[in-house]
Amino acid sequence: MVQDELNERDDELQDDSAELYEHFRFVVDKGQSLIRIDKYLQNRIENASRNRIQQAAKAGNILVNGKQEKQNYRVKPLDVITVVFSFPPREVEIIPQHIPLNIVYEDDWLIVVNKQAGLVVHPGHGNYSGTLLNALAWHFGHNGSTVENGFGYLVHRIDKDTTGLMIVAKDELSQTVLARQFFEHTIYRRYQALVWGEPKPAEGTITGHIGRSLRDRLRMDVFPDGSHGKEAVTHYKVLRSYSYVSLVECRLETGRTHQIRAHMRYLGHPLFNDARYGGDVILKGTTYSKYKQFITNCFGLMPRHALHAASLGFVHPVSGKSLKFESDLPDDFTNLLGRWENYLGHRPEAEE
Repeated sequence: MVQDELNERDDELQDDSAELYEHFRFVVDKGQSLIRIDKYLQNRIENASRNRIQQAAKAGNILVNGKQEKQNYRVKPLDVITVVFSFPPREVEIIPQHIPLNIVYEDDWLIVVNKQAGLVVHPGHGNYSGTLLNALAWHFGHNGSTVENGFGYLVHRIDKDTTGLMIVAKDELSQTVLARQFFEHTIYRRYQALVWGEPKPAEGTITGHIGRSLRDRLRMDVFPDGSHGKEAVTHYKVLRSYSYVSLVECRLETGRTHQIRAHMRYLGHPLFNDARYGGDVILKGTTYSKYKQFITNCFGLMPRHALHAASLGFVHPVSGKSLKFESDLPDDFTNLLGRWENYLGHRPEAEE
């Protein structure tokens, strides 16, 4: 029997674009007697409740030998079973709190939010209130939405200091259908980031397993030999060069914890003002005192890492329609780019 868990929850790391699903794969033993697949999975997967299995089956997330099967399918020897589960809601009381939200889209099955900087997605260590889920609980309670658990079902997350678009499902079935889209890498996601230096070539792909750092558990590292972590693929393209920093678009194939931040650091171009990944110091430029003061002012203007989830596209879990959303850069990011534009136009000749 082989079991492959492709994602994990973590209270200490809020994840940039990390998906919330579990993937399992089993090869049935030769001596296995005929048994319903729901019972088979319940016996082999922790927290595989009857309801979770039922929702996975409805979503088409249970495959036997590559074919979708219902929960009453009878397992046979040497069957290859794969299943994608969405994570169950956390066992934390979610108290409604009136926190302003930018709602981009909402219907009976899901909601798309343009998350502001500083908003943690869900309760965890040191953040038991004031989160996106607390805000959604208030929103759903005051706009007449019918939500199974009152605050929604997370499909993915973005970091506290990352801004931009994310989906929250309103029922477990929608969550499970969306989880499979993340697993199959069919979700369309593009981010914009300001990074130190000028990536060469100007367009490329970063590959390398991402896993928790062996020296600092609050940081993720890249393991190019695949000895640790999970496969990660990021496609990047330079949109605008400011000589010392560059505006980069990143398209994700996978959704690992801190994927863009870790991959860009690995490439030698950490995100601007990303303290955890070494981007909060001058990494490119001159010793000119006015330049140093300019960078200090920029850090003050945008006191967070420069990352924004700008585009999000997916297939609606019920209607089957393709939906796509775009989000403009927030004011602090726009103002930061304006400062760089102005600086390049007026920098002293000594820096040319």
